[in-house]
Amino acid sequence: MRDWMERHQVWVYLIAISAGLGLGLGQPEAAARLDPLLWPLLGALLYATFTQVPLLHVGHGLTDVRFLGALLVGNFVVIPLLVGGLVSNLPLAPAVQLGVMLVLLVPCTDWFISFTHLGRGDTGRAIASTPVLLLMQLLALPVYLWLFLGNDLVEAALSTHLLTAFAGLILAPLVLAWITERLAERRPRAKTLVDGLGLLPVPLLALVVFVISASQVATVSDLTGVLIQVALIFVAYLVAAAFLGKWIGRLFGLRDRPTRTLAFSFGTRNSFVMLPIALALPEAWQAAVVVIVFQSLIELFGMAAYLHWIPNRLIPDATEQ
Repeated sequence: MRDWMERHQVWVYLIAISAGLGLGLGQPEAAARLDPLLWPLLGALLYATFTQVPLLHVGHGLTDVRFLGALLVGNFVVIPLLVGGLVSNLPLAPAVQLGVMLVLLVPCTDWFISFTHLGRGDTGRAIASTPVLLLMQLLALPVYLWLFLGNDLVEAALSTHLLTAFAGLILAPLVLAWITERLAERRPRAKTLVDGLGLLPVPLLALVVFVISASQVATVSDLTGVLIQVALIFVAYLVAAAFLGKWIGRLFGLRDRPTRTLAFSFGTRNSFVMLPIALALPEAWQAAVVVIVFQSLIELFGMAAYLHWIPNRLIPDATEQ
C-alpha cells in the first residue's frame, strides 16, 4: 500500500488540490472552517515523516567522509549560494521570491530516499545521511532566514508566530519522533506503530494541500501568471541540480550509485519543513505558501523524469558508458 501511494502520490496531490480549489471557490465559508485543522495536520505530517528518518543513528551517516562531504557542500554551500544569488535578482514579487528561495534552500529527508531507490542510487547512503541532512538544515534555517528575509522581516515574523511554529511544528514532532524510534528499538508494539506511521505522510500531505488550496484560492487566482514563471524556475532548478550532482560526485571521486544519490538529494527539497515557516509569516507574505506547495508538485513530476534520465542517460553505470 505504501509503495502504491508513493508511486502515485503526484496524482493524489493533484486531486486534493483540485478538490480544495473547488471547495474554496464554491463554498468559501465551508473552506474557512477548515483553517483550524491545518496546524494539527502539519504537526501530524511532520511527526509521521520524522519517524521514518533514522534519528537514532546519526553517526552511521558519517562513515563515508567523501560522500558526506559532497552531500553537505552541495546542499548547504553551493545550492544556497546559487539560489540566493540568482533568485534575489529575478523580477518577482517579494513574497513569491521568498517562497522560491525558502523551498529551494533545504534538502528533502523523506521521498528523496524512495526516488533514490527507484533511480538506482545508493539507498543505504541515502538512509544513513537523512538524520545529518535534517539536523544540518535545522541549524541552517535561522541563518537562511536572516540572510534572505532581512532583519526587519525576521523581527516581524518572530514577533508573530514563527517561533511558535518552529518549536511546535518542527522541534516538537522531531523530539516525539526520536522518542518513538527509541521505544521502537525496545518494544515490538512501538515498532509496529512506526511501520504504520509510514503509511501516513502521503494522505496527510494530501489533506494539508487540500486545506491550503481551499483557504488560499484567492491567492492562487492572483498568482496564476506568476506560477507559470516560477514553474520555469523550478524546472530549470531540477535540470541544474541533476548536473550539479554529477559534477560534484565526479569532483569528490564518487562511484555511479553515490553520485546518483547526490543528484536525487540536490533535486528534492524539503517543502514539509518550510510550510510551517511560510504559514507563520505575516499575511502579506502568504503567497510564499502557494509557491512552496506548487514547487512540490513540479518536483514530483521532475522526479518521474529523473527516474529515467539520471540512471540511463546522465549518470549510467560505468560499464554502460
